[in-house]
Amino acid sequence: MTRVAFILAAGFFALFVGGGSRFAIGLTFKPMVDDLGWARSDLGLAVGVYMVVSAFATFWAGRLADRLGARAILAAGTLLGGIGIGLMSLVSSPWQAMVLYGLVFALGNGAASLTTVGVMVTRAAPGRAGLANAFAISGTSLGQLVMIAALAAVLVEIGWRPVFVWLAAAHVVLLLLIWPLPGPREHAGQGSSAGMDLRDAARTRRFWLLLALYALCGLQDFFVATHVVAFAQDRGVAALFAGNLLALMGLTGLIGVLVAGAISDRAGPVVPTAAAFAARLAVFALIVIDQSALSISVFALVYGATFLVTAPLTVVFVRESFGMKNLGALTGLVTMVHQVFGGIGAYGGAASFDATRSYDAAFIVMLITTAAALALALMLRRPTSSAASARSSP
Repeated sequence: MTRVAFILAAGFFALFVGGGSRFAIGLTFKPMVDDLGWARSDLGLAVGVYMVVSAFATFWAGRLADRLGARAILAAGTLLGGIGIGLMSLVSSPWQAMVLYGLVFALGNGAASLTTVGVMVTRAAPGRAGLANAFAISGTSLGQLVMIAALAAVLVEIGWRPVFVWLAAAHVVLLLLIWPLPGPREHAGQGSSAGMDLRDAARTRRFWLLLALYALCGLQDFFVATHVVAFAQDRGVAALFAGNLLALMGLTGLIGVLVAGAISDRAGPVVPTAAAFAARLAVFALIVIDQSALSISVFALVYGATFLVTAPLTVVFVRESFGMKNLGALTGLVTMVHQVFGGIGAYGGAASFDATRSYDAAFIVMLITTAAALALALMLRRPTSSAASARSSP
């Protein structure tokens, strides 16, 4: 196996396990709160804290990846994430979920995240960064498909606590795959000294457009990932079918992310981004109008196809706009904003349900934010020649 292929495979499996583990909370959300007698906002707050903590962990992991390489960061994050998710099998009080999921797992999962993997993959395959990152990040979708489908069966048969034990075991196996990764000197990227720093990037209009776009994207993504299974069950969908629906979102997400990566290498990242938000606008409108089992299934599968589209494009947007010098830090910052607003989406959905006993108001908010995100995506033109010149300057 060549060095590049090994790096791609390691990134794929890191996100396979990390993605499957992150989405498992959507599978266990309703059984946990029902079994433990919690309000949905109790666990929703833990998910919201996870989003914020993992966001900052992602940013700092990106900065460290610029300097130290990926192996140590991925290994440490995988170890810490495995400890946090495994101990979730023992929780009995909301504060324990807050500490274990919202803090420990968040730090680990944030460090072993798509930002660290994205920097590693982009430096290994700079000529096909969109497709290479899409392949690695497709591990998240496949992890959601395979792991959630398997864990849905575990959940139905023996309850939600063993789900977290199996997730911890997956992290142990992943550590054995990550450790042989090349050290930082073996995959340092060409041209890494060229580009803008954080301060220079923040002076550009494109920087703020990207942050706003990814904020709205995160708000939608983690509202859906956290609540779609509970929403489906509220509307009479069987628990196993609802869990498998979340898993099938991973399959459509796999297709969507690979197509988006290939398109971005030819037409730039704006085209697949705008297409994704146009599709979201259609299915949010559908679910506001009709909440039958068929509409819920269509919503989940179409939204799933868009779920990870912006993920491999983050590093492409940053490289195209600001250069390679601070690729990890800038990618981590954009991802951090995405995650912070994801926490707001996860908690806000739970709080809205507790207040109204329905997700209707939350879906209307998501419809409005999707229209705004589509407008922002269309405003993101390819960088001008002057911007391109600035980003290529040492």
